[in-house]
Amino acid sequence: MMVAGSMAAGVATRWVRLRQLFPGLLISGLVALAATFVSGHYGGPQLLYALLMGLSLHFLANDPTVRPGIDFCARSLLRVGVALLGARITLAQISALGWQTALIVVAAVLCTIALGLALARHYRRPVEEGLISGGAVGICGASAALAVASVLPGTKDNERFTLLVIVGVTLMSTVAMVLYPLVTAWMQWSSLDSAIFLGATIHDVAQVVAAASLLASGGDTHTVDMATVVKLFRVMLLMPIVLAISLFFRRAQIEMSDRPVPWIPGFLVAFIALVLLGSAQMISAEVSTYASDTSRAFLVLAIAAAGVKTDFADILKLGWVPLVMLLSETAWIAIFVGLCRPLWG
Repeated sequence: MMVAGSMAAGVATRWVRLRQLFPGLLISGLVALAATFVSGHYGGPQLLYALLMGLSLHFLANDPTVRPGIDFCARSLLRVGVALLGARITLAQISALGWQTALIVVAAVLCTIALGLALARHYRRPVEEGLISGGAVGICGASAALAVASVLPGTKDNERFTLLVIVGVTLMSTVAMVLYPLVTAWMQWSSLDSAIFLGATIHDVAQVVAAASLLASGGDTHTVDMATVVKLFRVMLLMPIVLAISLFFRRAQIEMSDRPVPWIPGFLVAFIALVLLGSAQMISAEVSTYASDTSRAFLVLAIAAAGVKTDFADILKLGWVPLVMLLSETAWIAIFVGLCRPLWG
């Protein structure tokens, strides 16, 4: 009787919680579906559409019936989406790069984050902004910006800056998707060199694939495959970098949180576990694809919710400095990787 009563109470509690979350989940879901429809039928970056549509619905953010679901999407679903990125990566893929290429990619990512910190200091901006912008450009665009921001103190300034970074890095990645294949073709690089360059410099995975596809000919998928592997290696670097940032800011997180703060965030543990399971061939190709699609869906939901939470006027108050930071970091990683071409393995 007591067990049955406890189970009933647990079900009732979860039902109440679901009812609290439902309005915000519904709004975020509708924005995500609209962004997906527009992107699929008219082209353009799905994540950027989700953010802009979310910003247009900011008037709903202060509604007490909507806020819990919006916060849930912007934080909890975001972390699940980042964790599921690990299902796409295996250690065999990484080893196929060769140690020279892997080392150059690591150096490019770390140098880009270091540049972000240096620019933040130069322009007298918070160190968190340097980490968010440098991480977004160096690792994997909007996904990295959200992941880094999720382990930083959750201030309103950080939220605003993160959304501006998402807009900027998505636009720059779209330009790079078109421009970089033309540059590599003009410089008469081999398909392998071009693939490494694209994978190591373009911010978003989908745009890396699209850019590499422009260079593939006669149904040859080698260029696309190599560019994707290099890009996924950058995604794998998200885990140790976010973990290091989380440990560095742990005291600030404890001071701002009313709940215990774990040493290692659960979503990073899940990311590592999925990489290891995939490396042990315990995740089938179908499950990996499903996890990747789910990750993308959750990230779109998270960005839509983050847009709803943010006033567009607040983003404009940040001024021109964030854009200069993003442009400088984007140019830097491309120049660094290009200059290292003689060292590629």
